[in-house]
Amino acid sequence: MLPFTPEERAAIEAAITRAEAQTSGEIVVVVAPASDGYWSFALMWSALLALVVPLPLILATKWPVEYIYLLQLGTFAFCVAFGSYEPLRLAVTPRSIQRARAHQRAVEQFLAQALHTTRGRTGVLIYVSFAEHYAEVIADDGIYRQVRPIVWEEVIAELTSHLARGTRDQGFITAIGMCGKVLAEHFPPGHADKDELPNHLIVLDTYGGV
Repeated sequence: MLPFTPEERAAIEAAITRAEAQTSGEIVVVVAPASDGYWSFALMWSALLALVVPLPLILATKWPVEYIYLLQLGTFAFCVAFGSYEPLRLAVTPRSIQRARAHQRAVEQFLAQALHTTRGRTGVLIYVSFAEHYAEVIADDGIYRQVRPIVWEEVIAELTSHLARGTRDQGFITAIGMCGKVLAEHFPPGHADKDELPNHLIVLDTYGGV
């Protein structure tokens, strides 16, 4: 994931501010390069390959056991070192696991960003994890009772379409605007409405830190 430029951050922040001016709801945008390091699968495959290597040598050669053992250790070390390459770790991790980890991180961020504490339970999280090509919109209970799930699916479809074309800033701006219109329809601004949560783009590191 390329770093967001100051211009991109400013444009996304402005989009959130515009959207929230029309509603009592709150919109938070969180992005992550990846939702997990996926080291467990890289280690698992390294161990399996290291276990397989000695068998043909034992059956087909007369190599001393010490040589075979050293080759086994070398195989494991090589595979672990090769596994430090993130695209390879993703390649050996099942897609279903990647989606599950990304969804888990999205839920964690919904709680970490205090979206569940808004008045009226009208918080919306837009979460994108680039390594997994994963996007999700999570809305609080107050919204889910009034907005059909297909609405959020349309937001995700629009966002991912822009991400695929490389226009990520416009993708976030469009998605934020769509969420703002939905919230404005069901949750108009109140007389004592205030901005409860930050409007800036939140960028995580791979392990969840900001």
